[in-house]
Amino acid sequence: MPPESVPPRVHPSAVVGPEVELSPGVEVGPFCLLDGRIRIGARTRLIGHVTVLGHTEIGADNVIHPTAVLGDEPQDLDYSGAPRRLRIGDRNVFREGSTVHRGCEKGDITIVGDDNFVMQNAHIAHDCRIGNRIIIGGGTLLAGWVQVGDRALVSGNCVVHQFTRIGRLALTRGGCRMSRDIPPFCIVDGDHTLRAINSIGLRRAGVKTPVISALRHAFMALFGVRQNLKLAMERLEASGPLAPEVAELLAFIRESKRGVAFGPYQSREGEGGE
Repeated sequence: MPPESVPPRVHPSAVVGPEVELSPGVEVGPFCLLDGRIRIGARTRLIGHVTVLGHTEIGADNVIHPTAVLGDEPQDLDYSGAPRRLRIGDRNVFREGSTVHRGCEKGDITIVGDDNFVMQNAHIAHDCRIGNRIIIGGGTLLAGWVQVGDRALVSGNCVVHQFTRIGRLALTRGGCRMSRDIPPFCIVDGDHTLRAINSIGLRRAGVKTPVISALRHAFMALFGVRQNLKLAMERLEASGPLAPEVAELLAFIRESKRGVAFGPYQSREGEGGE
Protein backbone atom coordinates (compact mmCIF):
# COMPACT_ATOMS: atom_id res chain seq x y z
CA MET A 1 0.00 0.00 0.00
CA PRO A 2 1.48 3.42 -0.97
CA PRO A 3 2.38 5.59 2.07
CA GLU A 4 -0.10 8.26 1.02
CA SER A 5 -2.95 5.77 1.27
CA VAL A 6 -2.13 4.28 4.70
CA PRO A 7 -5.00 5.29 6.99
CA PRO A 8 -4.25 6.89 10.35
CA ARG A 9 -4.12 4.54 13.33
CA VAL A 10 -5.83 5.66 16.53
CA HIS A 11 -5.61 3.62 19.73
CA PRO A 12 -9.03 2.82 21.22
CA SER A 13 -8.16 4.65 24.45
CA ALA A 14 -7.34 7.93 22.65
CA VAL A 15 -9.88 10.78 22.61
CA VAL A 16 -10.04 12.55 19.25
CA GLY A 17 -12.42 15.49 18.83
CA PRO A 18 -14.72 16.02 15.85
CA GLU A 19 -12.66 18.86 14.34
CA VAL A 20 -9.40 16.90 14.26
CA GLU A 21 -7.93 16.07 10.83
CA LEU A 22 -5.45 13.21 10.64
CA SER A 23 -3.37 12.70 7.51
CA PRO A 24 -2.35 9.29 6.13
CA GLY A 25 0.09 7.35 8.26
CA VAL A 26 -0.53 9.29 11.49
CA GLU A 27 -0.28 7.20 14.66
CA VAL A 28 -2.17 8.30 17.80
CA GLY A 29 -1.10 6.14 20.72
CA PRO A 30 -2.77 5.18 23.98
CA PHE A 31 -4.48 7.81 26.14
CA CYS A 32 -3.83 10.75 23.84
CA LEU A 33 -6.21 13.74 23.90
CA LEU A 34 -6.76 15.76 20.71
CA ASP A 35 -9.39 18.46 21.18
CA GLY A 36 -9.88 21.52 18.98
CA ARG A 37 -9.25 22.57 15.40
CA ILE A 38 -6.24 20.34 14.87
CA ARG A 39 -4.50 19.16 11.71
CA ILE A 40 -1.72 16.59 11.90
CA GLY A 41 0.49 15.86 8.91
CA ALA A 42 1.42 12.56 7.36
CA ARG A 43 3.32 9.95 9.38
CA THR A 44 3.47 12.03 12.54
CA ARG A 45 3.54 9.80 15.60
CA LEU A 46 1.99 10.56 18.99
CA ILE A 47 3.50 7.82 21.13
CA GLY A 48 1.02 7.98 24.00
CA HIS A 49 -0.35 10.26 26.72
CA VAL A 50 0.10 13.25 24.37
CA THR A 51 -2.21 16.26 24.60
CA VAL A 52 -2.88 18.52 21.59
CA LEU A 53 -5.33 21.39 22.04
CA GLY A 54 -6.54 24.60 20.46
CA HIS A 55 -6.16 25.68 16.87
CA THR A 56 -3.00 23.69 16.14
CA GLU A 57 -1.34 22.58 12.92
CA ILE A 58 1.41 19.94 13.06
CA GLY A 59 3.34 18.96 9.94
CA ALA A 60 4.66 15.63 8.71
CA ASP A 61 7.03 13.10 10.28
CA ASN A 62 7.07 14.56 13.78
CA VAL A 63 7.55 12.36 16.85
CA ILE A 64 5.79 13.47 20.04
CA HIS A 65 6.69 11.62 23.22
CA PRO A 66 4.51 10.90 26.28
CA THR A 67 3.15 13.79 28.40
CA ALA A 68 4.05 16.44 25.84
CA VAL A 69 1.40 19.18 25.61
CA LEU A 70 1.05 21.19 22.40
CA GLY A 71 -1.30 24.10 21.77
CA ASP A 72 -2.62 24.69 25.28
CA GLU A 73 -3.66 28.16 26.44
CA PRO A 74 -0.88 30.69 26.99
CA GLN A 75 0.22 31.42 30.54
CA ASP A 76 -1.10 34.97 30.21
CA LEU A 77 -3.44 36.48 32.80
CA ASP A 78 -5.10 38.59 30.08
CA TYR A 79 -5.98 35.61 27.91
CA SER A 80 -9.76 35.28 27.54
CA GLY A 81 -10.03 32.37 25.14
CA ALA A 82 -9.43 34.24 21.89
CA PRO A 83 -8.80 31.97 18.89
CA ARG A 84 -5.01 31.90 18.81
CA ARG A 85 -2.85 29.36 17.01
CA LEU A 86 0.18 27.08 17.07
CA ARG A 87 1.95 25.97 13.89
CA ILE A 88 4.62 23.27 13.92
CA GLY A 89 6.59 22.20 10.86
CA ASP A 90 8.04 18.85 9.83
CA ARG A 91 10.40 16.28 11.38
CA ASN A 92 10.48 17.73 14.87
CA VAL A 93 10.93 15.70 18.04
CA PHE A 94 9.20 16.71 21.27
CA ARG A 95 10.43 14.70 24.23
CA GLU A 96 8.66 13.84 27.48
CA GLY A 97 6.90 16.67 29.28
CA SER A 98 7.75 19.38 26.75
CA THR A 99 5.14 22.11 26.29
CA VAL A 100 4.41 24.56 23.48
CA HIS A 101 1.61 27.11 23.95
CA ARG A 102 -0.49 28.87 21.35
CA GLY A 103 -0.49 32.65 20.88
CA CYS A 104 -1.66 35.04 23.57
CA GLU A 105 -4.41 37.68 23.67
CA LYS A 106 -2.18 40.42 22.20
CA GLY A 107 -0.40 38.03 19.85
CA ASP A 108 -1.48 35.61 17.20
CA ILE A 109 0.56 32.47 16.61
CA THR A 110 3.43 30.44 17.99
CA ILE A 111 5.66 29.02 15.25
CA VAL A 112 8.07 26.09 15.41
CA GLY A 113 9.93 25.31 12.19
CA ASP A 114 11.44 22.06 10.90
CA ASP A 115 13.93 19.48 12.20
CA ASN A 116 14.03 20.75 15.78
CA PHE A 117 14.73 18.66 18.87
CA VAL A 118 12.92 19.82 22.01
CA MET A 119 14.14 17.86 25.02
CA GLN A 120 12.32 16.79 28.18
CA ASN A 121 10.39 19.38 30.20
CA ALA A 122 11.39 22.26 27.94
CA HIS A 123 8.82 25.04 27.54
CA ILE A 124 8.12 27.25 24.50
CA ALA A 125 5.72 30.02 25.46
CA HIS A 126 3.15 31.95 23.44
CA ASP A 127 4.12 33.75 20.23
CA CYS A 128 7.67 32.39 20.11
CA ARG A 129 9.38 32.03 16.75
CA ILE A 130 11.55 28.92 16.63
CA GLY A 131 13.54 28.40 13.43
CA ASN A 132 14.96 25.20 11.97
CA ARG A 133 17.44 22.55 13.17
CA ILE A 134 17.52 23.92 16.71
CA ILE A 135 18.20 21.94 19.88
CA ILE A 136 16.41 23.10 23.04
CA GLY A 137 17.80 21.35 26.10
CA GLY A 138 15.86 19.76 28.92
CA GLY A 139 14.29 22.11 31.44
CA THR A 140 14.87 25.22 29.33
CA LEU A 141 12.19 27.92 29.56
CA LEU A 142 11.50 30.29 26.67
CA ALA A 143 9.17 33.12 27.66
CA GLY A 144 6.69 34.78 25.30
CA TRP A 145 7.81 36.32 22.02
CA VAL A 146 11.30 34.78 22.14
CA GLN A 147 12.98 34.24 18.76
CA VAL A 148 15.57 31.51 18.15
CA GLY A 149 17.58 31.45 14.93
CA ASP A 150 18.38 28.42 12.79
CA ARG A 151 20.79 25.81 14.17
CA ALA A 152 21.12 27.46 17.56
CA LEU A 153 21.79 25.22 20.54
CA VAL A 154 20.05 26.24 23.76
CA SER A 155 21.47 23.99 26.46
CA GLY A 156 19.63 22.57 29.46
CA ASN A 157 17.97 24.64 32.19
CA CYS A 158 18.40 27.97 30.44
CA VAL A 159 15.95 30.77 31.21
CA VAL A 160 15.15 33.25 28.42
CA HIS A 161 13.25 36.48 29.11
CA GLN A 162 10.33 37.53 26.93
CA PHE A 163 11.13 39.28 23.62
CA THR A 164 14.76 38.09 23.71
CA ARG A 165 16.37 36.97 20.44
CA ILE A 166 18.94 34.19 20.08
CA GLY A 167 20.84 34.40 16.81
CA ARG A 168 21.66 31.80 14.22
CA LEU A 169 24.21 29.16 15.23
CA ALA A 170 24.54 30.63 18.72
CA LEU A 171 25.25 28.35 21.66
CA THR A 172 24.01 28.98 25.19
CA ARG A 173 25.75 26.98 27.91
CA GLY A 174 23.68 25.18 30.53
CA GLY A 175 21.90 27.25 33.14
CA CYS A 176 22.22 30.59 31.33
CA ARG A 177 19.95 33.48 32.25
CA MET A 178 19.20 35.72 29.29
CA SER A 179 17.33 39.01 29.14
CA ARG A 180 19.49 40.54 26.40
CA ASP A 181 19.77 39.42 22.77
CA ILE A 182 22.40 36.78 21.98
CA PRO A 183 24.21 37.59 18.72
CA PRO A 184 24.55 34.90 16.06
CA PHE A 185 27.57 32.58 16.07
CA CYS A 186 28.43 33.34 19.71
CA ILE A 187 28.76 31.29 22.90
CA VAL A 188 27.11 32.69 26.01
CA ASP A 189 27.03 31.62 29.66
CA GLY A 190 26.07 32.94 33.09
CA ASP A 191 24.04 36.16 32.96
CA HIS A 192 24.10 36.69 29.17
CA THR A 193 27.89 36.98 29.09
CA LEU A 194 29.51 36.31 25.71
CA ARG A 195 32.63 34.14 25.78
CA ALA A 196 33.71 33.25 22.24
CA ILE A 197 32.68 32.36 18.73
CA ASN A 198 30.93 28.98 18.42
CA SER A 199 33.74 27.56 16.28
CA ILE A 200 32.75 23.91 16.60
CA GLY A 201 29.12 24.61 15.71
CA LEU A 202 30.23 26.68 12.73
CA ARG A 203 32.50 23.92 11.46
CA ARG A 204 29.73 21.36 11.83
CA ALA A 205 27.50 23.66 9.79
CA GLY A 206 30.07 23.72 6.99
CA VAL A 207 31.36 27.26 7.55
CA LYS A 208 34.87 27.63 6.14
CA THR A 209 37.93 28.37 8.27
CA PRO A 210 38.57 31.90 6.87
CA VAL A 211 35.01 32.90 7.78
CA ILE A 212 35.41 31.51 11.28
CA SER A 213 38.66 33.48 11.62
CA ALA A 214 36.88 36.65 10.48
CA LEU A 215 34.12 36.06 13.01
CA ARG A 216 36.67 35.45 15.76
CA HIS A 217 38.41 38.74 14.89
CA ALA A 218 35.06 40.57 14.88
CA PHE A 219 34.11 39.05 18.23
CA MET A 220 37.32 40.24 19.88
CA ALA A 221 36.93 43.69 18.32
CA LEU A 222 33.37 43.99 19.66
CA PHE A 223 33.33 42.00 22.89
CA GLY A 224 36.93 41.31 23.89
CA VAL A 225 36.69 44.12 26.46
CA ARG A 226 33.79 46.20 27.74
CA GLN A 227 33.54 49.30 25.55
CA ASN A 228 31.13 51.51 23.62
CA LEU A 229 29.66 48.93 21.25
CA LYS A 230 28.48 51.47 18.67
CA LEU A 231 31.98 52.89 18.34
CA ALA A 232 33.48 49.40 18.19
CA MET A 233 31.14 48.51 15.33
CA GLU A 234 32.09 51.66 13.45
CA ARG A 235 35.79 50.86 13.83
CA LEU A 236 35.22 47.31 12.60
CA GLU A 237 33.31 48.49 9.53
CA ALA A 238 36.01 51.05 8.75
CA SER A 239 38.70 48.36 8.82
CA GLY A 240 37.80 46.98 5.38
CA PRO A 241 35.38 44.65 3.58
CA LEU A 242 33.47 42.31 5.86
CA ALA A 243 32.50 38.66 5.39
CA PRO A 244 28.72 38.21 4.99
CA GLU A 245 28.57 36.44 8.36
CA VAL A 246 30.27 39.38 10.07
CA ALA A 247 27.80 41.72 8.38
CA GLU A 248 24.99 39.49 9.68
CA LEU A 249 26.42 39.77 13.19
CA LEU A 250 26.51 43.57 12.98
CA ALA A 251 23.00 43.77 11.51
CA PHE A 252 21.65 41.63 14.37
CA ILE A 253 23.20 43.99 16.91
CA ARG A 254 21.75 47.07 15.20
CA GLU A 255 18.27 45.53 15.13
CA SER A 256 18.28 44.77 18.85
CA LYS A 257 15.62 46.48 20.95
CA ARG A 258 16.62 44.94 24.28
CA GLY A 259 20.35 45.42 23.81
CA VAL A 260 22.76 42.57 23.18
CA ALA A 261 24.72 40.46 25.61
CA PHE A 262 28.13 41.78 26.56
CA GLY A 263 31.60 40.35 26.85
CA PRO A 264 33.41 39.62 30.11
CA TYR A 265 34.95 42.43 32.14
CA GLN A 266 38.41 41.32 31.09
CA SER A 267 39.53 40.11 27.70
CA ARG A 268 39.17 36.36 27.48
CA GLU A 269 40.14 34.78 24.22
CA GLY A 270 38.96 31.31 23.34
CA GLU A 271 36.81 29.25 21.14
CA GLY A 272 34.83 26.07 21.36
CA GLY A 273 31.43 24.55 21.57
CA GLU A 274 29.46 21.95 23.37
